[in-house]
Amino acid sequence: MEEKTVILKEAEYLKLKEEAGQAKEYWDKLLRLHADFENTRKRLDREKQDFIKFANEGIILELLNILDDLERTLTLEHAQHQDLAAFLKGVEMILSHLYEMLKEYGVRPIETEGKLFDPHFHEALMQVENKDLPEHSIVEELQKGYMLNDRVIRIAKVKVSKR
Repeated sequence: MEEKTVILKEAEYLKLKEEAGQAKEYWDKLLRLHADFENTRKRLDREKQDFIKFANEGIILELLNILDDLERTLTLEHAQHQDLAAFLKGVEMILSHLYEMLKEYGVRPIETEGKLFDPHFHEALMQVENKDLPEHSIVEELQKGYMLNDRVIRIAKVKVSKR
């Protein structure tokens, strides 16, 4: 290809030269911003992984306290041969502590007693004939269901009436 000479007015030449300098400056800024973005993305990914890795630390520490209580209860039962009533009282206290801890984290049981069957909260495992109750009333809870805040995390398994 043959080189051509272009004749420009000095003002046009200076303007093009200024715009070329700005373009280079903008390109450098773009490269720095892109590098900053990539570094931030990588840092956020690391922080997210750490959060996921250690997010349950608080609840696990509380569960370890309950585990300690259970182990102490068993140790005392074996060592002192306490009566069964005292042993059961200790287990009830530990269970109460566990329910309180779950409540603090937004976990609550799904109510079933005296309720009508709702497939969003209950799973019917059995049906029994019962003329005294309305159709699809929950007769018995076979396994508790739980909610975490407003989300079902375990559906309640129930026995339902039919006519």
